[in-house]
Amino acid sequence: MEDKLKSSEIIINKDGSIYHLCLYPEQVSRNIILVGDPFRVDSISKYLTNIEFTTQNREFKSTTGYYKDNRITVVSTGIGGSNIDIVINELDALFNYDFKNKKFKKNHSSFNIIRIGTSGSVLKDLKINSFLISEYAIDINSQLSLYDLDNYESNKISKVLLNKKSVGLVYLFKSDNVLFNKFYVGDINKGITATCNGFYAFQGRKTRMSVNSKLTLKDICDIKIHDMPISNLEMETAIIYGLCDFLGHNAISLNAILANRIEDEYSSSPKKIIDLLINFVLERI
Repeated sequence: MEDKLKSSEIIINKDGSIYHLCLYPEQVSRNIILVGDPFRVDSISKYLTNIEFTTQNREFKSTTGYYKDNRITVVSTGIGGSNIDIVINELDALFNYDFKNKKFKKNHSSFNIIRIGTSGSVLKDLKINSFLISEYAIDINSQLSLYDLDNYESNKISKVLLNKKSVGLVYLFKSDNVLFNKFYVGDINKGITATCNGFYAFQGRKTRMSVNSKLTLKDICDIKIHDMPISNLEMETAIIYGLCDFLGHNAISLNAILANRIEDEYSSSPKKIIDLLINFVLERI
């Protein structure tokens, strides 16, 4: 990569903020909570004190404040891996890009990403209204294949063959060990999360359109990795893990299990369960 980037590569707004997130480097804490829903930023910020700012551009809403003595930034990403690609790269630029000279800094700075999200279980015994921490995540639709991960060495990234109907080898990503041990406590479940590129056909849901998927819900349920089954489906975790590892950051994903696809159940109190997960994270961050 050239030392100096073109202005169209990492775009800086006229006011000096990063393009999509509209944030300045000094506004962001090293502990960053990611949520999908912009309204969920408010659900977290109500527990924070000394709010420094709140800003929003499109689906990207951000705020920084304190929980007890911990400075925390909360950012909404919207839905899916393509938005995660924007958010993680722009957060990295806020820490590691010299906005004035248009160069990456020689000394790398890292941050912690804690995702608070919702998910659907594909295990009979992984009940709705429970919490799950993603020890591993697979990029089941190979969204990160555009990045040169094959020539990147990491003990957190490996390739796995899904099954006989596989779309090919896919990437398996591991969570950060320190963050995993911090949050894997009490009755929380751990598992392997499958990150899908959409909510309906990509996760084997039936609508009025017929589905031409190489991986049905049954196929996903039959996958075994390290002799363990896939535990849940969602749309962000593997992309967070992959990009954070590639860029030298730390990440963990915690899921409120709102649906069980095997038992055909959905939570009757999703907001309550998400709020409980928010408090669980804030107490341990």
